[in-house]
Amino acid sequence: MNPTDKSINVQTLLNESRITAYQWATYALCFFIVLLDGFDTAMIGYIAPSLIQEWGVSKPALGPVLSAALFGLAAGAISAGPMADRLGRKRVLVGSVFLFGVACLASAFSAGIEQLTILRFITGLGLGAAMPNAVTLTSEYCPESRRSMLTNAMFCGFPLGGFLAAWMIPNFGWRSVLMLGGIAPLVLGVLLFVILPESVRYMVVKRWPVERIRAVLARIAGNKVLAAESFHLQEASSAEKPAGSGMGVMLSRQYRVGSVMLWLAYFMGLVVFYALMNWMPILFKDAGIEPRTATLIAALFPLGGVGAIFFGWLMDRYNANRVIALGYALTAVSIWAIGQVVGNVGWLMTVVFVAGTIMNTAQSSMPALAAAFYPTQGRATGVAWMLGIGRFGGIAGSFLVAELTVRHLSAEAIFTVVAVPGLIALVALLVKEFAHPASAASAGSERDRNSAAIASH
Repeated sequence: MNPTDKSINVQTLLNESRITAYQWATYALCFFIVLLDGFDTAMIGYIAPSLIQEWGVSKPALGPVLSAALFGLAAGAISAGPMADRLGRKRVLVGSVFLFGVACLASAFSAGIEQLTILRFITGLGLGAAMPNAVTLTSEYCPESRRSMLTNAMFCGFPLGGFLAAWMIPNFGWRSVLMLGGIAPLVLGVLLFVILPESVRYMVVKRWPVERIRAVLARIAGNKVLAAESFHLQEASSAEKPAGSGMGVMLSRQYRVGSVMLWLAYFMGLVVFYALMNWMPILFKDAGIEPRTATLIAALFPLGGVGAIFFGWLMDRYNANRVIALGYALTAVSIWAIGQVVGNVGWLMTVVFVAGTIMNTAQSSMPALAAAFYPTQGRATGVAWMLGIGRFGGIAGSFLVAELTVRHLSAEAIFTVVAVPGLIALVALLVKEFAHPASAASAGSERDRNSAAIASH
Protein backbone atom coordinates (compact mmCIF):
# COMPACT_ATOMS: atom_id res chain seq x y z
CA MET A 1 0.00 0.00 0.00
CA ASN A 2 1.28 3.45 -0.90
CA PRO A 3 1.76 5.64 2.16
CA THR A 4 -0.83 8.39 2.65
CA ASP A 5 -1.35 11.10 5.24
CA LYS A 6 -3.34 8.53 7.20
CA SER A 7 -0.48 6.00 7.11
CA ILE A 8 2.32 6.32 9.68
CA ASN A 9 5.89 5.10 9.16
CA VAL A 10 6.54 3.21 12.40
CA GLN A 11 10.31 3.73 12.46
CA THR A 12 9.95 7.45 11.81
CA LEU A 13 7.47 7.61 14.68
CA LEU A 14 9.98 5.86 16.98
CA ASN A 15 12.72 8.20 15.79
CA GLU A 16 10.69 11.32 16.53
CA SER A 17 9.25 10.21 19.88
CA ARG A 18 11.06 10.29 23.20
CA ILE A 19 11.93 6.94 24.72
CA THR A 20 9.10 6.09 27.10
CA ALA A 21 8.88 3.99 30.24
CA TYR A 22 7.16 1.35 28.09
CA GLN A 23 10.27 1.03 25.90
CA TRP A 24 12.63 1.15 28.88
CA ALA A 25 10.72 -1.76 30.44
CA THR A 26 11.20 -3.73 27.23
CA TYR A 27 14.93 -2.95 27.21
CA ALA A 28 15.23 -3.90 30.89
CA LEU A 29 13.59 -7.29 30.40
CA CYS A 30 15.90 -8.06 27.49
CA PHE A 31 18.85 -6.87 29.59
CA PHE A 32 18.06 -9.48 32.23
CA ILE A 33 17.87 -12.19 29.56
CA VAL A 34 21.41 -11.29 28.49
CA LEU A 35 22.54 -11.14 32.14
CA LEU A 36 21.27 -14.69 32.65
CA ASP A 37 23.06 -15.79 29.48
CA GLY A 38 26.29 -14.28 30.78
CA PHE A 39 25.76 -15.89 34.16
CA ASP A 40 25.19 -19.30 32.59
CA THR A 41 28.08 -18.95 30.13
CA ALA A 42 30.58 -17.99 32.81
CA MET A 43 29.47 -20.40 35.51
CA ILE A 44 30.65 -23.57 33.84
CA GLY A 45 34.23 -22.30 33.56
CA TYR A 46 34.27 -21.43 37.25
CA ILE A 47 32.59 -24.72 38.14
CA ALA A 48 35.25 -26.73 36.28
CA PRO A 49 37.85 -26.82 39.10
CA SER A 50 35.12 -27.97 41.53
CA LEU A 51 34.11 -30.78 39.16
CA ILE A 52 37.72 -31.94 38.93
CA GLN A 53 37.94 -32.04 42.72
CA GLU A 54 34.50 -33.53 43.53
CA TRP A 55 34.08 -36.01 40.68
CA GLY A 56 37.73 -36.72 39.95
CA VAL A 57 37.49 -36.01 36.21
CA SER A 58 40.55 -35.10 34.17
CA LYS A 59 40.96 -31.74 32.47
CA PRO A 60 40.59 -33.13 28.92
CA ALA A 61 37.42 -34.97 30.02
CA LEU A 62 35.85 -31.60 30.83
CA GLY A 63 35.66 -30.78 27.11
CA PRO A 64 32.16 -32.26 26.55
CA VAL A 65 30.52 -30.63 29.58
CA LEU A 66 32.19 -27.29 28.84
CA SER A 67 30.93 -27.33 25.27
CA ALA A 68 27.54 -29.08 25.67
CA ALA A 69 25.68 -25.82 26.23
CA LEU A 70 27.43 -24.37 23.18
CA PHE A 71 26.04 -27.09 20.94
CA GLY A 72 22.62 -26.35 22.40
CA LEU A 73 23.12 -22.61 21.94
CA ALA A 74 23.96 -23.12 18.29
CA ALA A 75 21.00 -25.42 17.64
CA GLY A 76 18.61 -23.18 19.57
CA ALA A 77 19.66 -20.01 17.75
CA ILE A 78 19.65 -21.50 14.26
CA SER A 79 16.16 -22.94 14.70
CA ALA A 80 14.62 -20.09 16.70
CA GLY A 81 15.53 -17.27 14.33
CA PRO A 82 13.41 -18.46 11.39
CA MET A 83 10.72 -19.50 13.88
CA ALA A 84 10.60 -15.98 15.34
CA ASP A 85 10.33 -14.45 11.87
CA ARG A 86 7.27 -16.67 11.32
CA LEU A 87 5.61 -16.78 14.75
CA GLY A 88 6.78 -13.60 16.44
CA ARG A 89 9.59 -12.54 18.74
CA LYS A 90 7.68 -12.65 22.03
CA ARG A 91 6.20 -16.12 21.69
CA VAL A 92 9.57 -17.75 20.97
CA LEU A 93 11.34 -15.64 23.60
CA VAL A 94 9.01 -16.56 26.46
CA GLY A 95 9.08 -20.28 25.64
CA SER A 96 12.87 -20.36 25.40
CA VAL A 97 13.36 -18.60 28.75
CA PHE A 98 11.18 -21.16 30.51
CA LEU A 99 13.08 -24.01 28.80
CA PHE A 100 16.54 -22.92 29.93
CA GLY A 101 15.24 -22.13 33.42
CA VAL A 102 13.89 -25.64 33.97
CA ALA A 103 16.99 -27.31 32.51
CA CYS A 104 19.45 -25.21 34.51
CA LEU A 105 17.58 -25.84 37.75
CA ALA A 106 17.65 -29.58 37.08
CA SER A 107 21.43 -29.33 36.45
CA ALA A 108 21.94 -28.36 40.09
CA PHE A 109 20.96 -31.89 41.09
CA SER A 110 23.22 -33.71 38.59
CA ALA A 111 24.78 -36.90 39.95
CA GLY A 112 27.56 -37.21 37.39
CA ILE A 113 29.33 -35.72 34.42
CA GLU A 114 27.12 -37.44 31.82
CA GLN A 115 23.86 -36.18 33.32
CA LEU A 116 25.26 -32.67 33.66
CA THR A 117 26.38 -32.72 30.01
CA ILE A 118 22.87 -33.59 28.78
CA LEU A 119 21.20 -30.93 30.90
CA ARG A 120 23.76 -28.34 29.80
CA PHE A 121 22.80 -29.07 26.19
CA ILE A 122 19.10 -28.52 26.93
CA THR A 123 19.92 -25.33 28.81
CA GLY A 124 21.81 -24.17 25.76
CA LEU A 125 18.82 -24.81 23.50
CA GLY A 126 16.74 -22.36 25.51
CA LEU A 127 19.48 -19.76 25.82
CA GLY A 128 20.29 -20.02 22.12
CA ALA A 129 16.69 -19.28 21.21
CA ALA A 130 16.34 -16.45 23.72
CA MET A 131 19.38 -14.33 22.90
CA PRO A 132 18.73 -13.44 19.21
CA ASN A 133 15.11 -12.62 19.95
CA ALA A 134 16.09 -10.34 22.83
CA VAL A 135 18.51 -8.55 20.48
CA THR A 136 15.91 -8.28 17.72
CA LEU A 137 13.13 -7.07 19.97
CA THR A 138 15.35 -4.42 21.57
CA SER A 139 16.57 -3.22 18.20
CA GLU A 140 13.07 -2.94 16.80
CA TYR A 141 11.90 -0.64 19.59
CA CYS A 142 14.92 1.70 19.33
CA PRO A 143 15.13 5.06 17.55
CA GLU A 144 17.76 4.73 14.83
CA SER A 145 19.94 7.47 16.29
CA ARG A 146 20.49 5.38 19.45
CA ARG A 147 19.93 1.83 18.21
CA SER A 148 23.50 0.54 18.45
CA MET A 149 24.15 2.20 21.81
CA LEU A 150 20.96 0.84 23.40
CA THR A 151 21.41 -2.63 21.92
CA ASN A 152 25.02 -2.74 23.12
CA ALA A 153 23.97 -1.46 26.55
CA MET A 154 21.74 -4.51 26.83
CA PHE A 155 24.87 -6.66 26.52
CA CYS A 156 26.43 -5.09 29.61
CA GLY A 157 24.33 -7.64 31.48
CA PHE A 158 26.52 -10.40 30.06
CA PRO A 159 29.74 -9.63 31.98
CA LEU A 160 27.81 -8.81 35.16
CA GLY A 161 26.39 -12.32 35.10
CA GLY A 162 29.88 -13.79 34.89
CA PHE A 163 31.14 -11.75 37.83
CA LEU A 164 28.22 -12.94 39.97
CA ALA A 165 29.03 -16.58 39.15
CA ALA A 166 32.68 -16.10 40.16
CA TRP A 167 31.62 -14.59 43.50
CA MET A 168 29.04 -17.27 44.39
CA ILE A 169 31.07 -20.45 43.91
CA PRO A 170 33.67 -19.86 46.66
CA ASN A 171 30.92 -18.76 49.05
CA PHE A 172 28.03 -21.15 48.35
CA GLY A 173 29.41 -23.99 46.21
CA TRP A 174 29.06 -24.82 42.54
CA ARG A 175 25.49 -26.17 42.76
CA SER A 176 24.25 -22.83 44.09
CA VAL A 177 24.96 -21.04 40.83
CA LEU A 178 23.00 -23.65 38.87
CA MET A 179 20.05 -23.25 41.22
CA LEU A 180 20.06 -19.48 40.86
CA GLY A 181 20.53 -19.87 37.11
CA GLY A 182 17.35 -21.94 37.02
CA ILE A 183 15.06 -20.04 39.39
CA ALA A 184 15.80 -16.56 37.99
CA PRO A 185 14.69 -17.29 34.40
CA LEU A 186 11.48 -18.95 35.62
CA VAL A 187 10.59 -15.73 37.43
CA LEU A 188 11.69 -13.66 34.43
CA GLY A 189 9.58 -15.80 32.09
CA VAL A 190 6.44 -14.85 33.99
CA LEU A 191 7.33 -11.16 33.72
CA LEU A 192 8.02 -11.52 30.00
CA PHE A 193 4.64 -13.16 29.43
CA VAL A 194 2.79 -10.40 31.30
CA ILE A 195 4.74 -7.26 30.37
CA LEU A 196 6.73 -7.76 27.17
CA PRO A 197 5.13 -6.46 23.94
CA GLU A 198 5.49 -8.04 20.54
CA SER A 199 7.79 -6.17 18.14
CA VAL A 200 5.73 -3.40 16.55
CA ARG A 201 7.85 -3.61 13.39
CA TYR A 202 7.09 -7.32 13.18
CA MET A 203 3.37 -6.64 13.61
CA VAL A 204 3.45 -4.18 10.71
CA VAL A 205 5.36 -6.52 8.40
CA LYS A 206 3.00 -9.40 9.22
CA ARG A 207 -0.06 -7.13 8.73
CA TRP A 208 -1.51 -7.54 12.21
CA PRO A 209 -4.80 -5.70 12.86
CA VAL A 210 -4.39 -1.93 12.92
CA GLU A 211 -6.04 -1.74 16.33
CA ARG A 212 -3.37 -3.94 17.93
CA ILE A 213 -0.53 -1.95 16.38
CA ARG A 214 -2.17 1.32 17.39
CA ALA A 215 -2.59 0.12 20.98
CA VAL A 216 1.15 -0.53 21.31
CA LEU A 217 2.24 2.67 19.60
CA ALA A 218 -0.15 4.73 21.72
CA ARG A 219 1.98 3.70 24.74
CA ILE A 220 4.94 5.37 22.98
CA ALA A 221 3.55 8.25 20.92
CA GLY A 222 0.19 8.95 22.55
CA ASN A 223 -2.39 10.79 20.47
CA LYS A 224 -0.16 10.95 17.39
CA VAL A 225 -1.40 7.53 16.27
CA LEU A 226 -5.12 7.89 16.98
CA ALA A 227 -5.98 9.16 13.50
CA ALA A 228 -3.82 6.62 11.67
CA GLU A 229 -5.68 4.29 9.33
CA SER A 230 -2.61 2.15 8.64
CA PHE A 231 1.05 1.72 9.53
CA HIS A 232 4.03 0.96 7.33
CA LEU A 233 7.81 0.63 7.26
CA GLN A 234 10.15 2.13 4.71
CA GLU A 235 13.35 0.09 5.02
CA ALA A 236 14.31 -0.14 1.36
CA SER A 237 12.86 0.48 -2.04
CA SER A 238 10.74 -2.29 -3.49
CA ALA A 239 13.48 -2.92 -6.08
CA GLU A 240 16.07 -3.50 -3.36
CA LYS A 241 14.01 -5.36 -0.78
CA PRO A 242 14.48 -9.16 -0.98
CA ALA A 243 11.30 -11.17 -0.82
CA GLY A 244 10.49 -14.44 0.89
CA SER A 245 11.29 -15.98 4.25
CA GLY A 246 13.92 -14.89 6.73
CA MET A 247 16.27 -17.50 5.31
CA GLY A 248 15.61 -16.18 1.82
CA VAL A 249 16.50 -12.66 2.92
CA MET A 250 19.66 -13.70 4.73
CA LEU A 251 21.00 -15.77 1.83
CA SER A 252 19.85 -13.47 -0.98
CA ARG A 253 22.44 -11.97 -3.32
CA GLN A 254 22.05 -8.62 -1.55
CA TYR A 255 22.96 -10.00 1.89
CA ARG A 256 24.91 -13.22 1.23
CA VAL A 257 28.51 -12.00 1.52
CA GLY A 258 27.72 -9.83 4.53
CA SER A 259 26.00 -12.78 6.23
CA VAL A 260 29.03 -15.05 5.79
CA MET A 261 31.42 -12.37 7.06
CA LEU A 262 29.23 -11.75 10.11
CA TRP A 263 29.27 -15.48 10.83
CA LEU A 264 33.06 -15.65 10.47
CA ALA A 265 33.75 -12.62 12.66
CA TYR A 266 31.40 -13.74 15.42
CA PHE A 267 32.76 -17.30 15.21
CA MET A 268 36.32 -16.12 15.70
CA GLY A 269 35.35 -13.79 18.51
CA LEU A 270 33.78 -16.67 20.40
CA VAL A 271 36.83 -18.86 19.81
CA VAL A 272 38.72 -16.30 21.85
CA PHE A 273 36.00 -15.69 24.42
CA TYR A 274 35.20 -19.30 25.33
CA ALA A 275 38.81 -20.44 25.18
CA LEU A 276 39.61 -17.88 27.87
CA MET A 277 36.38 -18.04 29.89
CA ASN A 278 36.49 -21.81 30.24
CA TRP A 279 40.21 -22.25 30.75
CA MET A 280 41.71 -19.13 32.34
CA PRO A 281 41.06 -20.25 35.95
CA ILE A 282 42.76 -23.57 35.23
CA LEU A 283 45.63 -22.04 33.23
CA PHE A 284 46.34 -19.49 35.95
CA LYS A 285 46.20 -22.18 38.63
CA ASP A 286 48.66 -24.32 36.65
CA ALA A 287 50.95 -21.28 36.41
CA GLY A 288 51.24 -21.30 40.20
CA ILE A 289 48.52 -18.84 41.20
CA GLU A 290 46.38 -19.75 44.21
CA PRO A 291 43.00 -21.15 42.99
CA ARG A 292 40.79 -18.49 44.60
CA THR A 293 43.00 -15.71 43.24
CA ALA A 294 43.06 -17.35 39.80
CA THR A 295 39.24 -17.43 39.75
CA LEU A 296 38.90 -13.79 40.75
CA ILE A 297 41.48 -12.64 38.18
CA ALA A 298 39.67 -14.60 35.46
CA ALA A 299 36.42 -12.92 36.56
CA LEU A 300 37.90 -9.56 35.55
CA PHE A 301 37.84 -10.65 31.91
CA PRO A 302 34.06 -10.70 31.32
CA LEU A 303 33.58 -7.72 33.66
CA GLY A 304 35.21 -5.50 31.04
CA GLY A 305 32.23 -5.64 28.65
CA VAL A 306 30.78 -2.31 29.82
CA GLY A 307 32.82 -0.61 27.07
CA ALA A 308 30.12 -1.79 24.63
CA ILE A 309 28.07 1.33 25.41
CA PHE A 310 30.91 3.52 24.13
CA PHE A 311 31.27 1.38 21.01
CA GLY A 312 27.53 1.61 20.44
CA TRP A 313 27.79 5.40 20.59
CA LEU A 314 30.59 5.28 18.02
CA MET A 315 28.65 2.89 15.79
CA ASP A 316 25.66 5.26 15.71
CA ARG A 317 27.92 8.04 14.43
CA TYR A 318 30.70 6.45 12.39
CA ASN A 319 31.39 3.41 10.23
CA ALA A 320 30.22 0.51 12.41
CA ASN A 321 32.26 -2.13 10.58
CA ARG A 322 35.50 -0.22 11.08
CA VAL A 323 34.74 0.52 14.74
CA ILE A 324 34.32 -3.17 15.58
CA ALA A 325 37.23 -4.22 13.33
CA LEU A 326 39.52 -1.94 15.35
CA GLY A 327 38.21 -3.59 18.49
CA TYR A 328 39.19 -7.04 17.20
CA ALA A 329 42.67 -5.80 16.22
CA LEU A 330 43.23 -4.52 19.76
CA THR A 331 41.78 -7.78 21.10
CA ALA A 332 44.51 -9.80 19.38
CA VAL A 333 47.25 -7.61 20.87
CA SER A 334 45.80 -7.66 24.40
CA ILE A 335 45.22 -11.44 24.48
CA TRP A 336 48.84 -11.98 23.42
CA ALA A 337 49.88 -9.65 26.24
CA ILE A 338 48.18 -11.84 28.88
CA GLY A 339 50.64 -14.62 28.13
CA GLN A 340 53.55 -12.24 28.56
CA VAL A 341 52.62 -11.22 32.14
CA VAL A 342 51.09 -14.44 33.52
CA GLY A 343 53.87 -14.72 36.12
CA ASN A 344 53.13 -11.31 37.67
CA VAL A 345 49.79 -11.16 39.51
CA GLY A 346 49.62 -7.36 39.59
CA TRP A 347 50.23 -6.91 35.88
CA LEU A 348 48.07 -9.95 35.11
CA MET A 349 45.04 -8.37 36.80
CA THR A 350 45.49 -5.18 34.79
CA VAL A 351 46.04 -6.85 31.42
CA VAL A 352 43.17 -9.32 31.89
CA PHE A 353 40.79 -6.46 32.67
CA VAL A 354 41.98 -4.39 29.68
CA ALA A 355 41.82 -7.42 27.38
CA GLY A 356 38.33 -8.22 28.62
CA THR A 357 37.17 -4.66 28.08
CA ILE A 358 38.36 -4.66 24.46
CA MET A 359 37.34 -8.24 23.64
CA ASN A 360 33.84 -8.06 25.10
CA THR A 361 33.25 -4.60 23.68
CA ALA A 362 33.96 -5.81 20.15
CA GLN A 363 32.04 -9.06 20.53
CA SER A 364 29.04 -7.47 22.25
CA SER A 365 28.76 -4.97 19.39
CA MET A 366 28.26 -7.67 16.76
CA PRO A 367 24.51 -8.33 17.38
CA ALA A 368 23.76 -4.62 16.95
CA LEU A 369 25.73 -4.66 13.68
CA ALA A 370 23.74 -7.65 12.44
CA ALA A 371 20.40 -6.19 13.54
CA ALA A 372 21.13 -3.00 11.58
CA PHE A 373 22.24 -4.98 8.52
CA TYR A 374 19.03 -6.96 7.89
CA PRO A 375 15.47 -5.76 7.14
CA THR A 376 12.61 -6.61 9.50
CA GLN A 377 11.39 -9.69 7.62
CA GLY A 378 14.81 -11.33 7.97
CA ARG A 379 16.24 -9.67 11.08
CA ALA A 380 15.56 -12.41 13.64
CA THR A 381 16.90 -15.07 11.27
CA GLY A 382 20.00 -13.04 10.39
CA VAL A 383 20.86 -12.22 14.00
CA ALA A 384 20.08 -15.76 15.17
CA TRP A 385 22.20 -17.46 12.52
CA MET A 386 25.15 -15.22 13.29
CA LEU A 387 24.80 -16.07 16.98
CA GLY A 388 24.15 -19.76 16.25
CA ILE A 389 27.00 -20.36 13.83
CA GLY A 390 29.22 -18.25 16.02
CA ARG A 391 28.57 -20.60 18.93
CA PHE A 392 30.53 -23.28 17.11
CA GLY A 393 33.46 -20.93 17.59
CA GLY A 394 32.91 -21.29 21.30
CA ILE A 395 33.00 -25.06 20.91
CA ALA A 396 36.21 -24.80 18.90
CA GLY A 397 37.73 -22.48 21.51
CA SER A 398 37.00 -24.89 24.35
CA PHE A 399 38.52 -27.86 22.54
CA LEU A 400 41.41 -25.76 21.20
CA VAL A 401 42.78 -25.03 24.66
CA ALA A 402 42.09 -28.62 25.77
CA GLU A 403 44.27 -29.81 22.89
CA LEU A 404 46.97 -27.25 23.62
CA THR A 405 47.14 -28.36 27.26
CA VAL A 406 47.46 -32.00 26.16
CA ARG A 407 50.43 -30.92 24.04
CA HIS A 408 51.90 -29.24 27.16
CA LEU A 409 52.24 -25.79 25.61
CA SER A 410 53.24 -22.99 27.94
CA ALA A 411 50.73 -20.36 29.01
CA GLU A 412 52.57 -17.82 26.86
CA ALA A 413 52.21 -20.01 23.76
CA ILE A 414 48.53 -20.77 24.46
CA PHE A 415 47.59 -17.10 24.71
CA THR A 416 49.54 -16.35 21.51
CA VAL A 417 47.56 -18.98 19.61
CA VAL A 418 44.25 -17.75 21.05
CA ALA A 419 45.03 -14.20 19.87
CA VAL A 420 45.08 -15.18 16.17
CA PRO A 421 41.26 -15.47 15.70
CA GLY A 422 40.97 -11.78 16.61
CA LEU A 423 42.94 -10.92 13.49
CA ILE A 424 40.72 -13.15 11.36
CA ALA A 425 37.61 -11.36 12.70
CA LEU A 426 39.21 -8.04 11.77
CA VAL A 427 39.66 -9.17 8.15
CA ALA A 428 36.09 -10.52 7.95
CA LEU A 429 34.56 -7.16 8.90
CA LEU A 430 36.73 -5.31 6.39
CA VAL A 431 35.54 -7.73 3.67
CA LYS A 432 31.91 -7.11 4.73
CA GLU A 433 32.43 -3.37 4.42
CA PHE A 434 34.00 -3.75 0.98
CA ALA A 435 31.13 -5.95 -0.23
CA HIS A 436 28.37 -3.82 1.34
CA PRO A 437 29.63 -0.22 1.49
CA ALA A 438 26.10 1.19 1.85
CA SER A 439 25.45 -0.87 5.00
CA ALA A 440 28.63 0.45 6.58
CA ALA A 441 27.36 4.01 6.62
CA SER A 442 26.21 5.56 9.82
CA ALA A 443 22.62 5.20 10.92
CA GLY A 444 22.10 8.88 10.21
CA SER A 445 22.10 8.27 6.45
CA GLU A 446 19.15 5.91 6.66
CA ARG A 447 17.34 8.27 9.01
CA ASP A 448 17.77 11.04 6.48
CA ARG A 449 16.38 8.87 3.69
CA ASN A 450 13.36 7.84 5.76
CA SER A 451 12.66 11.41 6.83
CA ALA A 452 12.84 12.58 3.25
CA ALA A 453 10.52 9.82 2.10
CA ILE A 454 7.93 10.73 4.71
CA ALA A 455 8.24 14.45 4.02
CA SER A 456 7.45 13.80 0.36
CA HIS A 457 4.06 12.53 1.42
